[in-house]
Amino acid sequence: MQSIFKKAALAAAVIVTPLMAATVASAEGEKYILVSHAPDSDSWWNTIKNGIALAGEQMGVEVEYRNPPTGDLADMARIIEQAAASGPNGIITTLSDYDVLSGPIQAAVDSGVDVIIMNSGTPEQAREVGALMYVGQPEYDAGHAAGLRAKGDGVGSFLCVNHYISSPSSTERCQGFADGLGIDLANQMIDSGQDPSEIKNKVLAYLSANPDTDAVLTLGPTSADPTLLALDENGMAGDIYFGTFDLGEEIVKGIKAGTINWGIDQQPFLQAYLPVVVMTNYHRYGVLPGNNINSGPGFVTADGLTLVEKYAGEYR
Repeated sequence: MQSIFKKAALAAAVIVTPLMAATVASAEGEKYILVSHAPDSDSWWNTIKNGIALAGEQMGVEVEYRNPPTGDLADMARIIEQAAASGPNGIITTLSDYDVLSGPIQAAVDSGVDVIIMNSGTPEQAREVGALMYVGQPEYDAGHAAGLRAKGDGVGSFLCVNHYISSPSSTERCQGFADGLGIDLANQMIDSGQDPSEIKNKVLAYLSANPDTDAVLTLGPTSADPTLLALDENGMAGDIYFGTFDLGEEIVKGIKAGTINWGIDQQPFLQAYLPVVVMTNYHRYGVLPGNNINSGPGFVTADGLTLVEKYAGEYR
């Protein structure tokens, strides 16, 4: 009889799955909620959504993605509180601002909900809030590695286009890059905002006022895509050194065309996929990795684009 019920449940799951949104996958078993700081407008997070959805399907657990529509961190803090109150087996969350988010996360842990920190924050901060572990890219270290690489390529000055300056981890990328170059960050970082037209105009204005700038560093597709348009417009595309964090369709095209020297892949798919797998195995069998997991950084250049190009914006 149990077998019959199980088969019926599986058949129902197969019927329902095509109707589900890409951000939700459900099945029999535990429930995990991923809370990010990303606004709805940031397409980079589609890979995160794909990662958690696939993990949910493969592990046979229910997963859900939640975020503040505008990227407001106070709103995110409330979402974490609501997620914990709903009684999930675990919460996977970013820690983009420790001062704003540590309280709700610690409260969730204190209530008995297991937490894994992903994407932003640090392993030390994850430990302080009582999380099981951290899965992500150390942002300062990634920026520093990029700065060392650029210094070796002859870069001595740069513009950091920071489209999410309210997140300390974004500034860590810019600061790490400056330290890798061995120069002061000073006014070489701009608050570009997230509107594509505004980003493009601010990049054009900065480069017009500082024509001897050696390089441009962007922090993801949100700032990279408009910057590509700005460089096309002012004639600097292919002439100015251009590095970026993260990947996306236009970034991959830029690397392939030689407009972008490299992209730093923090492998966001793994940042969502692995916490679901780790938590499920922890709750079912009591096993847990002994260390945090660094999902990046890895430099993507024109020499290694085959799979990256195929899955950019989906799984890479």
